[in-house]
Amino acid sequence: MRHGGHPQITPDLLLRAYASGLFPMADSADDPDLFWLEPELRGVLPLDAFHVPKRLARTVRQIPFEIRFNTAFDDVVSACAESVENRPSTWINSTISELYSSLHRLNHAHSVEAWHDGQLVGGLYGVSLRRAFFGESMFSRVTDASKVCLVHLVTRLRERGFVLLDTQFTTEHLKRFGAIDVPRADYADMLADALEGPDLAFSSPP
Repeated sequence: MRHGGHPQITPDLLLRAYASGLFPMADSADDPDLFWLEPELRGVLPLDAFHVPKRLARTVRQIPFEIRFNTAFDDVVSACAESVENRPSTWINSTISELYSSLHRLNHAHSVEAWHDGQLVGGLYGVSLRRAFFGESMFSRVTDASKVCLVHLVTRLRERGFVLLDTQFTTEHLKRFGAIDVPRADYADMLADALEGPDLAFSSPP
């Protein structure tokens, strides 16, 4: 379900939207307007059923990247917004970038980053609210960089007691990790449970 845009979206309104089961998108990077989405089927990656393919598990054990959290949030968002060969268009416009940068300063938006030889080579970002984490986008400049970041994200969410990892939609890529489609009513129950708990710290030590 698609809802009309809002003339002035603030970080507080954005958090309240997430708490209501909505998330924003833009038609394109060049379109300054946003609209709200509430899919009939919501992508969820169950934290207790997260599956790491064997080849990726071997890669993770080799520690090919330095993994950092929240050291280059704006750079991760910018990289996710770039047009690349397998993603010629993007829904991340300047309005979205500014909103999530504000959420990051409020400690409600976070990045997981893969670094190699001092260069940012992959990452992902999302929003945390109580015991829920809403994944937004990811990028890779070298093989497996974003996948390794996803593994580290799930590890951190488990360590800190999160119960919901929302992926918005499922893709074949995410299904390999155990992502499922959840009907809207079931998702609402899962979200309500996640929001009843404490506001967990994603960045600081558990």
